[in-house]
This record gives sequence, C-alpha cells and structure tokens, in this order.
Amino acid sequence: MTTMNVAVAGSSGRMGRMLIETVLSGPDLRLGAALEQAGHPQVGKDAGELIGSPCGVVVADRVEPALQGCHVLIDFTRPEGTLSHLAVCRRLGIKMVIGTTGFDDEQKKSIAAAARDIAIVFAPNMSVGVNVTFKLLEVAAKALRDGYDVEIVEAHHRHKVDAPSGTALKMGEVVATALGRTLAECAAYDRHGVTGERRNDTIGFATVRGGDIVGDHTVLFAGIGERIEITHRSASRATYAQGAIRAARFLLDKKDGLFDMQDVLGLKSP
Repeated sequence: MTTMNVAVAGSSGRMGRMLIETVLSGPDLRLGAALEQAGHPQVGKDAGELIGSPCGVVVADRVEPALQGCHVLIDFTRPEGTLSHLAVCRRLGIKMVIGTTGFDDEQKKSIAAAARDIAIVFAPNMSVGVNVTFKLLEVAAKALRDGYDVEIVEAHHRHKVDAPSGTALKMGEVVATALGRTLAECAAYDRHGVTGERRNDTIGFATVRGGDIVGDHTVLFAGIGERIEITHRSASRATYAQGAIRAARFLLDKKDGLFDMQDVLGLKSP
C-alpha cells in the first residue's frame, strides 16, 4: 500500500480540523504538513492538538519548506490564499485538491493554467452525495426543459462569506448547461420590490445565512400542477473531508490535468 503524504491548508479552521482528523485515521495516509497564516496562534504547535490527538506535525506558516516531501495539498481556505499556495505547489510539483469557493473568472483561469504542470481536483463541493446530486440535476433538467421554472435555495452558517454558495452556483451551471444556456445569461440573483412577472428562461437563487447550518441546497423545478425538489443536506463537514481524501487518492497516479469530482466518481457523461 502506497502511503500518501497529505498537507492541509487552513489547518486550524473548522474544515481544516476535520481534514486532519480524516487524514490521521486513514491507513494509507500520513499528515505531511499543516499550514496556517503567519501570526496565527496555532503556528508552532502540534497540529494534532486541534483534535485532541497530538501527531508530531507542527503547524507551519512557511509554505514551501513545509510542503517538502508532500504528495498533495488539500485547500479549503480563501481564493487569495489558495492561489498563493497554488504557485508554490506548481513550482514544487505537488498536486492539489481545491475546495475553496468564491473565485472570479480570472482566478479560475490561473487554476486551469497551473493544471498544465500539476494535477488538480477543483470542485465547489467535495461531498460525494452533492456530486451525485449534480448528476441527478442534469438528468432532471433535460427531461423538464419545457414548462418548468427553476429556483435554487441554499442555506449555510452565519460565518460563510460568499453568496450564493459555490455549490449553488455549480448546480445552476449544471442546469443551465443541460438546457443549452450559460448561467451568466439566465441567473437571477436579486429580487426586491416590484420585479414584474418571472421570466421563464431564468434560474433564480435565494440565500439563507444563520446559525451553524453546514450546508443545505434545494433545486426546485416548478411546473403547472406539480413541482419536483431535489435536495441535499449536509449534517457534518466529514462528508467534505471524506470526498477530498477520495479526490487526493484519485490524483495519486496523475501527472497533470484539471479534474472535478465528477471525474473522481466516474460520473462524467460520455
């Protein structure tokens, strides 16, 4: 069995702690590095202490030295931090699993460019269940293309900084593509005041933020006399961590290329 040395960015955050716990419990995995921003109080401390299980890996703020010997970096941080880590990984030839959301188009192009040199799984949601949901949405959208209005409702915890969520946007992209459109031309993000009747070629988005909601997403196909709702609810960040580890294992024999979770799960349409 090949042991994979996994680095975790944002190691002291909620997702980072869950990733560390998942890595430490994997028989074929080793925590190779745990990264944090300079000045963070956890820098210099044992990363395992974050989950009550010291492991001998010290949280580091110097990225390049910390990543020496690592096979893959898993990053669920912020766009600016992820792109900084990406540059180092590209230089060192280290693969990446990117679950960060909130990238603009130019930043996404930077990720695609880096994938010419290193293998990357880039997905707005690493949950296996969510990615199966994407496939279900593709099937539903193709079958319900006429006479059904599409609305997407997402809910997350109060600390989430981007809206709509990356997962909701991906759901919109899947539906729009299945309908032969682009999300940019049919998305409706804001409704306030007298909006007029709903255009039948739009995909609407509604955002909820509150409490400790891990992540709820519903896509509503509303027709005349019936509606279909496809919903995914996350009860724990463990689902994202397990999916990210599955993505890391997928990359182990890849030299370069840009992949998503549909590739990882073998769900891509021929």
